[in-house]
Amino acid sequence: MARDALSPLSQPIFHEPVFGQDGSPPAANLFLTKHPNDGDQHLLLMELKKKDVVAVPQSRIAADEMFSLAEAYGDHGAQVVAEIEQAGKIVFHAFGDSGASQSENNAGQLHVAQQVTLDCATSAPDNRPAFLFHVGDLVYYSGEADHYVAQFYDPFRNYPAPIFAVPGNHDSFVKSGTKPGAEPLTTFQRNFCNTRHVITAEAGSLHRTAMTQPGVYFTLDAPFVRIIGLFSNALGDPGVISNQDGNYPAVSNIQIDFLRAQLRRIKQEDYSGAVLLTVHHPPFTYQPPPGAGGAGGNHVPSIAMLRQIDTVCAEEGVYPHAFLSGHSHNYQRYTRIIEFEGKEFNVPFIVCGDGGHAVDPLVRGQGGPPVEPDPNTDVLYLEGKNSAVKVNKLLLAKYDQVNYGYLRIFVDEKYLKIGFHQVNDAQSLKQSRYDMVTVRLEDHHMVAN
Repeated sequence: MARDALSPLSQPIFHEPVFGQDGSPPAANLFLTKHPNDGDQHLLLMELKKKDVVAVPQSRIAADEMFSLAEAYGDHGAQVVAEIEQAGKIVFHAFGDSGASQSENNAGQLHVAQQVTLDCATSAPDNRPAFLFHVGDLVYYSGEADHYVAQFYDPFRNYPAPIFAVPGNHDSFVKSGTKPGAEPLTTFQRNFCNTRHVITAEAGSLHRTAMTQPGVYFTLDAPFVRIIGLFSNALGDPGVISNQDGNYPAVSNIQIDFLRAQLRRIKQEDYSGAVLLTVHHPPFTYQPPPGAGGAGGNHVPSIAMLRQIDTVCAEEGVYPHAFLSGHSHNYQRYTRIIEFEGKEFNVPFIVCGDGGHAVDPLVRGQGGPPVEPDPNTDVLYLEGKNSAVKVNKLLLAKYDQVNYGYLRIFVDEKYLKIGFHQVNDAQSLKQSRYDMVTVRLEDHHMVAN
């Protein structure tokens, strides 16, 4: 039998997926070796912005097909789905940018991983998170295979559920000197897009099996929700999901075809559940208006990428209920009020890139102290020109530039609720929720919590 190229020969293969371990705590700095770029992070990031994009590997399944939560759970999947449906709701976690590349960041990644693990352990069965959806940048700085155990497998060793992911720029950026076959996206696929429940070499002595999602872009079909995950490529900025009319010839348009097929299926099926779109690079991240004090954070909005997404949504007549992203290392929640199919939609655009790597300020000082925005500040200027949908308002509803954190998301037949939970030493799990937004699925309107 020919061996799957994504699975090493020397590692065991299981009939069933394996998630949490024996309850022993993560090993803190035991696995964390000094990263060769620890003292040169800023220069690396500046170089990263100039690097080429990478080709997008084709999914194993057709553009209009989905990967089910039941499949991720193996033989227990039907039972898990039945229990979720009986409870009448699904709960799950989401965040990005969790990898700690150096010892001083290690506490952040461990605290977030331990907090979401504790949430699973202490929640009542009908309120227990069913999975974690990671929006990219799991392993810094360049998705190196020998850093997976310290930055992913060990921190999440006790997380008792599937962990899905789309790659971030640090999970796909190919640094100079990388040997053929050791490209970060190849390593990512071996650990998240495998065809078998294999324990990869990257897991070391830990027993979480590789995920079997069908590609670096895919749709997760779970009770009450579909999550469309796109790979926004390897640049520091901007996010790229296609060749953008030949500007990025190395990138195909397969993700545009995939997005179109998924939205068309939602339309044809008259799907009534929540539709989320996830992508690593945020469509919006705060930049002060012209003439205001200070400068924006370390990243800029990916407006061209959003225009492409909006165009496909408008052509297919389907718009997601919310957008989730990371990349900017803080929490930001935007309210985008658009006119779509003759109706007004309130769409949350949420950045949750404070999953453990770092927490960065929203505004940097430049020629004086930074001027930080008030909640619900009008930031319509971030839209630029030639929006593909009519935008009435864009508000920066709330943000946190101090704490690590994660999203705890709830969906039932009527509502989508997205809560941001802060993670620090002074807060308990029950006291940690800092923000919450609720969207009524039927009409895409936000309602009071």
